Amino acid sequence: MPLDHAFAFFADAWNLERITPPWLEFRIRTPRPLELREGALIDYRIRLHGVPIPWRTRIDVWEPGVRFVDRQVLGPYRWWRHEHRFEAAAGGTRILDHVEYLPRAAWLSRRWVRRDVERIFAYRREALVRELAGAPASDQAESRSSRST
Repeated sequence: MPLDHAFAFFADAWNLERITPPWLEFRIRTPRPLELREGALIDYRIRLHGVPIPWRTRIDVWEPGVRFVDRQVLGPYRWWRHEHRFEAAAGGTRILDHVEYLPRAAWLSRRWVRRDVERIFAYRREALVRELAGAPASDQAESRSSRST
């Protein structure tokens, strides 16, 4: 998938529901239309282990075709910052995720939270492949992620 198409997919916030695991019951609460840009606030709701949790992120960086960064301002983590980077690659686009997070009660929850975050991003990688399955193989996006706690 060409870089501009890959970025456009992510620029539509409702596509996030399509690449988030169903077990999170992720729903965007911000009404349409929602223009992603620096300073935009997006309200979500997730259900984590059966508990409904509100989540609000702010777009801190918005560089179309290059990257964007969202940061949790309300939600389940003490700290969450997610950088989405897009790079042209041979015949397509490389999508890189870098997530920094600090769980609440980290001394107790770190291991379970890390497992959940890894499961979420594994699902996301698979979902991106499914979403892009209609594109020619040379246009498929490659997704890599790194996380830190």
